[in-house]
Amino acid sequence: MDLREQVETGEAHTGPLFMPIPVEVPRKKEQEKLSGLVKNVHRRLRRKYREVGDFDRIWREHCEDEQTLSQYALAMKNLADNHWTKNCEGEGRIEWCRSVCQEYFLDGGMKRMLEKDAKSAALSSGLTAAPVPPYSTIPSSISQLGKMRLLDVGSCFNPFLKFDEFLTVGIDIVPAVESVYKCDFLNLQLQQPLQLAGDAVETFLRHLHNPIDALPAQLFHVVVFSLLLSYFPSPYQRWICCKKAHELLELHGLLLIITPDSSHQNRHALMMRSWRVAVESLGFKRYKYVKYSHMHLIAFRKMSLTTTSDLVSRNYPEMLYIPQDFNSNEEEDLTDVPVRSDFEDDQLAWGFTELPETPYDSDSGESQSSSLPGFHELEDPILLQS
Repeated sequence: MDLREQVETGEAHTGPLFMPIPVEVPRKKEQEKLSGLVKNVHRRLRRKYREVGDFDRIWREHCEDEQTLSQYALAMKNLADNHWTKNCEGEGRIEWCRSVCQEYFLDGGMKRMLEKDAKSAALSSGLTAAPVPPYSTIPSSISQLGKMRLLDVGSCFNPFLKFDEFLTVGIDIVPAVESVYKCDFLNLQLQQPLQLAGDAVETFLRHLHNPIDALPAQLFHVVVFSLLLSYFPSPYQRWICCKKAHELLELHGLLLIITPDSSHQNRHALMMRSWRVAVESLGFKRYKYVKYSHMHLIAFRKMSLTTTSDLVSRNYPEMLYIPQDFNSNEEEDLTDVPVRSDFEDDQLAWGFTELPETPYDSDSGESQSSSLPGFHELEDPILLQS
């Protein structure tokens, strides 16, 4: 007689009672534990930076802590393999990067932007717009060079490797898979650009030596910072990364930045506008922007070959801030499952569970959000003060 029959007849149940445990419960606990480990590493870095203030020293010591970095890498790979792909249909952030690249390089997006730039320049000078050069002569033209050369910085599990249209180079301070090269991007040395044809450049990239300590400038069509910039405790380190990305990109190449934020779009709209001003000051222009439920996704295109040397004096590095930079009382519980702050609640492991099917904008000045579909960006603010 089963339990339901015993209840209906009033008979007592004398044997052991087994209640089924939902499969999602242990998975959720494991995800919380892994997420806690990842966020504890971020908290330690921020705490040390507040106490010491020397981000070079803190980063050097962090890179020498092989045990912590190995645990971090394994946790990230576990999250990616067993949680994110299951909770996020289509791996939203990766698919977004891929679709932006396809539209820009393969479907005429770059040509449309260059035509728009020419018209804007002509209007500002009062002249008739000059014709855009043939697409085959544009340095970044994939129709001429074959695969899109993509550098994935802080690559956990080399997610772009599965796409045939990319020639992917994944780098990380402690790789979690063999296909990722060991590289400290902050201290990566830049060399002179290669004077080679496209197929020879591809051959060069397929025969890189591990670890990577230096790379030629203007080597890639795409640089991806997926959940990277918020890892660093100092705004200046984020600035160095963006400047280095500019140097590594070909003219008209794309920098794709994904940063976590579970808040509604208006809450950190000022921060995103601040980021835009800072990144564009390096010689970029925003191409796409969308706010998903748990992250910002931004695409910038490289507009100039070089950057000027006096940008630091204009306080641009400090504009690449995150809320935790100002939270000196941030919870520093270093147990396996820490208490989360408002901003960091579900920041990483839960950052891919609710991705809306929302289209993204061009560099028309509009932005679209899953929570605020009609949101339009305000005018660019004056440069922020630290």
